[in-house]
Amino acid sequence: MFDLVLCGGLVLDGTGAPATRADVGVTGGRIAAVGRLAAAQAGIVIDAADRYVVPGFIDTHVHADAAILEPTVQLAALRQGVTTLILGQDGLSFAPATPAALAFVTRYFAAINGSHPRLGDGAVTIAELLDTWRGTTAVNTAFLVPHGTVRFSVLGGDERPPEPDELAEMRRMVERGLAEGAVGLSTGLEYLPGRYAGVAEVAELSRPVAEAGLPYVTHMRGYGAAAATGFAEARAIGMAAGVAVHISHYHGPGAALLSMVDDARSGGLDLTFDSYPYLRACTILAMAALPRWLDDTDLDRTVDALSDPTTRRQVIDGLNPDLLHRITLAHVPDPDDGQQWSWTEGWRLIDAAAEAGVPPAEFLVDLLVHTRLAASAVIEAPPSTDEESMRALLRHPAHMAGSDGIYVGGHPHPRGWGAFARLLARHVRELGDWTWEQAAVHLASHPARRFGLIDRGIIRPGLAADLAVIDPVTVSDRADYTNPREVAVGVNDVIVNGVPVLRDGHLTGNLAGTPLTPRSGG
Repeated sequence: MFDLVLCGGLVLDGTGAPATRADVGVTGGRIAAVGRLAAAQAGIVIDAADRYVVPGFIDTHVHADAAILEPTVQLAALRQGVTTLILGQDGLSFAPATPAALAFVTRYFAAINGSHPRLGDGAVTIAELLDTWRGTTAVNTAFLVPHGTVRFSVLGGDERPPEPDELAEMRRMVERGLAEGAVGLSTGLEYLPGRYAGVAEVAELSRPVAEAGLPYVTHMRGYGAAAATGFAEARAIGMAAGVAVHISHYHGPGAALLSMVDDARSGGLDLTFDSYPYLRACTILAMAALPRWLDDTDLDRTVDALSDPTTRRQVIDGLNPDLLHRITLAHVPDPDDGQQWSWTEGWRLIDAAAEAGVPPAEFLVDLLVHTRLAASAVIEAPPSTDEESMRALLRHPAHMAGSDGIYVGGHPHPRGWGAFARLLARHVRELGDWTWEQAAVHLASHPARRFGLIDRGIIRPGLAADLAVIDPVTVSDRADYTNPREVAVGVNDVIVNGVPVLRDGHLTGNLAGTPLTPRSGG
């Protein structure tokens, strides 16, 4: 007798072994049996004939720290077979935070993470943040200690190295976060205030992460043409701290990037990376466009500087015309002054500027001032990041997938709704970059091992029952740059912790997701 049985599917168990036709029996939230279970009885029976049964996928890089409480975002993940999200990315999230750090992160990263609806304006611990995802969502969550939030909590926005006592306090915050269930440490070295940190600081904070057997996860200081600089810093931190390194959304010239990966791994560094199958990025518009000399964690001071005629002219004259042509506006909130800017969402910057009758560089600065730096943009990759480079990265054994999904804005990047389905449809079924067996490794078991989720990622008796049923013929992404919020097709049944959360393509209303912690898995 089982609580649930998936009958007659082809099981891809996540080890890379060939698909095997078998039934999967589930009891008490765990996989109880895998094999021929024709005589079994079950409270729920799901016919998986002609479909693959896979371990639930793990999105290793996604910005749903607040958005995952929205059923539409849960649906977007589940319709791609994703059952666990790794949050706390890029060194910026809602905990562990002092009130001042929480206010800064909420405003500075508003176009990426949004505003968390279940937090007040006081200090927040990681344990308290994890509790907001307990019994409130249909998918599992796991969380990285965000370095930038920790730094702001101790140093504020100061651009300087920490004093010894400050560094010790930052390390204690990391250690407490790990004790409360975090699965690693993240940095965002192109964002504020992480940009102010050096190798010694990050290495010291990574040492307790290494002791826990967990990874240091980094949005590097440079990508594309600057990837070598960012990679060298990540490697130096890993070697100094003895910590495993995971590089977020790795992209750029494939041959050069993979040469660095292979060299570091052969030199003894435990290194992995994630990537997504698109040639456009999405980020805060101010970070992408403004010069570094204008950096300031006092965002109002930056807005005031952009309003100064002399500074404004310097910024406009220094803007890269090539960048302006590659920007599409994703999130453009209307300001409090009554002006309307949200109409530009989904427009290319140069087209919106033409519609407004303003030169593109001036239009960009006006937009940043009036939205008070709260805008985001989808940005086409430069020529150094091409299709073959992207495919070469995802074929590498150190690869795993992260959508880098961002759910804020009227016209977001489609990757949050389609990255995993696109990998299956285009890169498995059409291009053959992976076999179906390899896909289960890259998307489930490899990330489960990386983040210490030892009872996830493989279909085996005794492990947690996170399972997805995939139609290999019809699975496909439907979200694109014109209609970015279209949910994927071909995944209609998903089980999380032994409970059906998606049936016939619809949410069941079962909020079976839970915050996952290393080694224990939940």
